Amino acid sequence: MRTAITSSVFLAVLALFASAAGTAPAQACKPTPEDAFGPFGRVSPPLRAKIGTGHVLTGIVLSVLDCKPIRGARVEFMQANRRGVYTRATSGSVLTNAAGRFRFEGPRPVSYEGRPAHIHIRVVAKGYEPLFTRYEPHGARRGSVRLVLVPQQV
Repeated sequence: MRTAITSSVFLAVLALFASAAGTAPAQACKPTPEDAFGPFGRVSPPLRAKIGTGHVLTGIVLSVLDCKPIRGARVEFMQANRRGVYTRATSGSVLTNAAGRFRFEGPRPVSYEGRPAHIHIRVVAKGYEPLFTRYEPHGARRGSVRLVLVPQQV
């Protein structure tokens, strides 16, 4: 009989091994909460760090295992236009640098259908589970996010 391992059990075991090895425990870097709702389809947004002006979002992508940066992660962004419609023109992707950092610039996100202004984010990195989340600027012209990924289970 096979037993499924939940992600919380998997992370707890990893934390135990990390602390036994004298490295930083996994709890120091909690996974980013998921937000599965979003406009992402099968096609990734084009690689471009700028789709307009008015809002700058910077951030870092880290591993939950050791809080180390993940180089080469693809961070994808989708935001609605002024009419509340998601289009290719209001999407873009960037790759993280050696320090796991990225920068994306676009128009100020808009509110639509009673939802607060937001940007949907998908992060894809080799060896990690894809992350779907979103960022809400709350009227700010600049923002920063910390995106923490969980490794794929074998």
